[in-house]
Amino acid sequence: MNITNTQYFLLFVLAYALVGFLTPLIRRFAISKEILDLPNSSHKSHSKPIPYLGGVAIILGVVAVTYVSLVFSNTSKSNFWLATSIIAPAIVMGIVGLWDDIKSLHPFPRFIAQTISGIGVTLVLILTNNFGTPTGSILVDVFITVLWIVGICNSINFFDNIDGGAAGTIAISALALTYIAISNGQALIGALSIVVAGASLGFLIWNRSPARIYMGDAGALFLGVLIATLTIRLRPNADSIITSFAIPIFLLGAPILDTSVAVISRLRRKVSPFQGGKDHLSHRLVRTGISRKNSVIFLWLISATFSSLAILASNFNIGIEGFVVVSGAILWIGLFFAFLKQSDF
Repeated sequence: MNITNTQYFLLFVLAYALVGFLTPLIRRFAISKEILDLPNSSHKSHSKPIPYLGGVAIILGVVAVTYVSLVFSNTSKSNFWLATSIIAPAIVMGIVGLWDDIKSLHPFPRFIAQTISGIGVTLVLILTNNFGTPTGSILVDVFITVLWIVGICNSINFFDNIDGGAAGTIAISALALTYIAISNGQALIGALSIVVAGASLGFLIWNRSPARIYMGDAGALFLGVLIATLTIRLRPNADSIITSFAIPIFLLGAPILDTSVAVISRLRRKVSPFQGGKDHLSHRLVRTGISRKNSVIFLWLISATFSSLAILASNFNIGIEGFVVVSGAILWIGLFFAFLKQSDF
């Protein structure tokens, strides 16, 4: 599957424009149907109702641009089904998220749906032999894949706690993933990643502070499964298996950091990890006196830093890539303890 740089750019622009166009239309629909995120609990940080369903625009944009492009590119049937195997589980989780946005599901059914999606993706990877970094053991590959998909799906959902935070971070990670995939000849992964980046930035127009619409669980779960599946299919140009595993983790270093801090904080306070709270990175930054807008920018910078490390690790020999991985791990651990020692409330 050969894609030119012009075609990659066109995919980005189409996704950006389509989601940017659809989002205000869906916003008006959400307001008319009163599908709103109400500031009715202690962990909510907004002061007035904000419409949900932004995720619907993201889903429609990604799906439409992907399949229209596949049709007009006269791609092979195998690429069509390969793309479907990546997008279909994300759509399923998007539907579950939409149901949650409208009906407010208990966390347990969401977790079950995420696990089923993870198992479904894993089965496809086994049948098509498309593990990005196989360990040599099917059982280990299955465990890692399901854990990764469920974990990242929840991380993106948790990270969507401040205006523009999740959308901007996903865009940064997807752009870095696009570069690494193209550099390693994985055109389909690169194409889907650039579509995700364009869609996320198209939505960010309306989601940046002050947000006029939220992506909701529909968007967060859809993007979570999609970016998790794309990263686990990635075959980075790395000389060691440690670097191969580190690259996807770096690409999503900011959401993983946020989830780790929030979950450890809740466990030490003996509350459920799935209980909402103001213990995320964004809340901790705001409590230090940083404005909400600057807090988001700081989170984007964290994401850009780790995404840059992922790119560096995939482009150097084993000696230098080892240094990059160790440096990134030290930085991540340092940020983890720095955030964790701040007040939880």
